[in-house]
Amino acid sequence: MRVLVDDDDTHSMDIAVAEEKLSQAIGRGGQNIRLASELTGWKLNIMSEQAAEEKSEAETTELRDMFMKALDVDADVATILVQEGFSSIEEIAYVPTSELVSIEEFNDDIVRELRNRARDVLLTQAIAREETASDGAPAEDLLTLEGMDDDLAKRLAARGIRTREDLADQSVEDLEGIENLDGARAGTLIMAARAHWFVEGAAS
Repeated sequence: MRVLVDDDDTHSMDIAVAEEKLSQAIGRGGQNIRLASELTGWKLNIMSEQAAEEKSEAETTELRDMFMKALDVDADVATILVQEGFSSIEEIAYVPTSELVSIEEFNDDIVRELRNRARDVLLTQAIAREETASDGAPAEDLLTLEGMDDDLAKRLAARGIRTREDLADQSVEDLEGIENLDGARAGTLIMAARAHWFVEGAAS
């Protein structure tokens, strides 16, 4: 058994077990995994090692392709970023320069160019958000926030919460009364919207 993903924000954990141990880990009717979740307070996702590997490969490919498209870099550079643990444009734009310079394959010029491109992407996205917000529709960064869906984004926009930054400024109490949004989900979404604050704070 091995833990693949440990997410403090959503209190969820992906756990891979050998194929022959899968049914035992889950238990009849899922009772073992339910009990473990109740005892730990975490949402536990049990999967076979093969399924875990396939999921990891798919997530790596998706992230690599995102970096290639957003930063206009080749597959080698994008792969290095993924392997070094980067998962967002914000991280590349705002993590301390030393973290990027310490990557063996990168030199000062490459790091400078990557950071400039990442910040250009974020600026372009910010401008697009402002334009979108002006017509009352939810911004792209709100629509693509982890855990968000189109219907909820539209309900938030109707309350004037149209961007990720708008959501980050809310409290759970501010979101009370929104259909299909309980306190736990509201808290999770707010923390996801605030994630870039901590990245920027670490860089300052």
